[in-house]
Amino acid sequence: MDTSAMIDGISKTELEHMERIDSDIMERTLSYYHQFDFSTFTSADVQNALQKEQLSVLDFAALLSPAAQPLLEQMAQKAKRLTCAQFGNNIGLYTPLYIANYCVNECVYCGFNCKNKIHRGKLSMEEIESEFRAIAQTGLEEILILTGESRHQSNLDYIGQAVELAKEYFTTIGLEIYPLNSDEYAFLQEKGADFVSVYQETYDPIFYKEVHLKGPKRDFSYRFNAQERALMGGMRGVGIGALLGLHNFRNDALATGLHAKFLQQKYPHAEISFSVPRLRPYINNSENNPNDAHETQLLQIMLAYRILLPFAGINISTRERAGFRDNVVGLCATKISAGVKTSVGGHQLEEKGDAQFEISDPRSVDEIRKMLKKRGLQEVFTDYIRL
Repeated sequence: MDTSAMIDGISKTELEHMERIDSDIMERTLSYYHQFDFSTFTSADVQNALQKEQLSVLDFAALLSPAAQPLLEQMAQKAKRLTCAQFGNNIGLYTPLYIANYCVNECVYCGFNCKNKIHRGKLSMEEIESEFRAIAQTGLEEILILTGESRHQSNLDYIGQAVELAKEYFTTIGLEIYPLNSDEYAFLQEKGADFVSVYQETYDPIFYKEVHLKGPKRDFSYRFNAQERALMGGMRGVGIGALLGLHNFRNDALATGLHAKFLQQKYPHAEISFSVPRLRPYINNSENNPNDAHETQLLQIMLAYRILLPFAGINISTRERAGFRDNVVGLCATKISAGVKTSVGGHQLEEKGDAQFEISDPRSVDEIRKMLKKRGLQEVFTDYIRL
């Protein structure tokens, strides 16, 4: 990166490349961020929200408030009914593959932070295929391809080649990479990518600048609009989430839900899904933790998401312990990861680069399948036929 031409911590070249779209979704979402004092909601507000088939913004805020915590059982009962009505007893399985961990962003909470002294690595196409082959042998048919956020080290052609390879082994291909322009998303969709996940981390624009010190990720609006650009580029689905525990988790959960709702309203054909990552320790920062976003609050957020958007997918990752994951699948979560490595490679080959964060559930695909069967749930390796 040419540091001689920087504007607010972002290279001028990067800024000039960023596509700006005409959309009011960010403005609408942020208008609610500081609107509610969550401590003012009452049990009656929560009960009233639970009686409704469609939630208002006020109702959704009530379900995220402290007043809802004593009523989690009622929320869970409604969430389970909605989950069963829309998804039956089906639970999707997938695994991530990190193909590179180079990153140009300086994010204070992340193991891939460009200032963090870790072992960086990048897989060759031969190594990527070896990893794909090993993952496919477990029975999985959905893969999530991840990189650090570096256009130089993981350029569009490199990611496109990886997607083309993935088509030979998987029916569903997701991406968790740096945000792109709509034409770049179209390029990857034509190569075979199905969906894109981008996490805003926090929806507070001021605090956002405090934790993203340098790099293109520092541009709040460009990141916010990534999902919409992906849908404009032809992706059939997008994933949304905030990093819970980084800032005010209730405000961030509210904004995440509204971001998803407004996208669904504008793009009714799109498959919208939530992820609910919490802060985790990483190399050189073993004290990283989700602060006041404990498991009870995480469950509350997931239940509120389900009640707000009954059709939305909810993913539960290995950031959470096995017991918690087991209890939320079928209740509100509809997809679970298995056989996870957060290092570069590691499925078949030796790890080529350090991990982004520590996982809490190291179970294999077979172990997750057995758990689902024991709980009366049906594993789903794919819900999509690639023509």
